[in-house]
Amino acid sequence: MYPSIGLLVVLTFILEDDFVFLHGMKEKLILSLFCIICFSCQSPERKCTDFKTGSFAFDTLLEGELLTTQFTRNDTLEIAIVNNLPDSSNVRWINDCEYIVTKRNPKNRREQQAVHMKILYTEGNTYTFEYSLVGKTRKEKGLVTKLE
Repeated sequence: MYPSIGLLVVLTFILEDDFVFLHGMKEKLILSLFCIICFSCQSPERKCTDFKTGSFAFDTLLEGELLTTQFTRNDTLEIAIVNNLPDSSNVRWINDCEYIVTKRNPKNRREQQAVHMKILYTEGNTYTFEYSLVGKTRKEKGLVTKLE
């Protein structure tokens, strides 16, 4: 959740008249609560459907080296280029902002594990997401840029 200017406005308003603190206390308290309710509960933008399909890029740090992976996704399939080789995964959408990825041709037991992806918020042509192995509690975050 992003910090809101509403709380700063309320604190400035209350501290502005600190010599006459008791005068109008009830009105200031009501106004303060109103501002906190209205301005501090803003949810981040989540236009997840804009990112269900298309071409994307994802930067990751692997063994101290920054790697960029490009991938294309449609409703049911995601194809990434990893080490100049295509890597295909099935995509199953849980809702507009969450999906499960499973490798189509896993080479080992680790690649057989499904990954849960959740879009946390979107901004312009990017989205921030968290991911974890299905059934595991450890989560990581990442940033994806839509290329087209």
